[in-house]
Amino acid sequence: MPRLKPVSHLSELDAVIAESLDRPVLLFKHSRHCGVSCEALDELHAHLERSETLASYRLITVQTHRPISDAAAQRLGVRHETPQAILVRGGKAVWNASHFRITANTLDEITLRHAS
Repeated sequence: MPRLKPVSHLSELDAVIAESLDRPVLLFKHSRHCGVSCEALDELHAHLERSETLASYRLITVQTHRPISDAAAQRLGVRHETPQAILVRGGKAVWNASHFRITANTLDEITLRHAS
């Protein structure tokens, strides 16, 4: 099962974008105080339990790392939302979804599609 690693510094966000040149990276922006975000995180965990892709997985907790969340939105050219899943490939956001559009099945499909 792939690990969900936190992004706590801007240098780690830079590393995520650089890593996406070699493989897809799913960046998940999470709010601990939002029920919808907790449900989306559950969907992400369900995806992780059965994932067979070579994607990498990163987590930004918005309450404690809002500047990193804002930087991710700006650098990747996506509007900030929480919860939000952003698939980064080749240094760019190739897909993103928020709220109830984040499902385990959707994450399965999108990570497999961008794995090669």
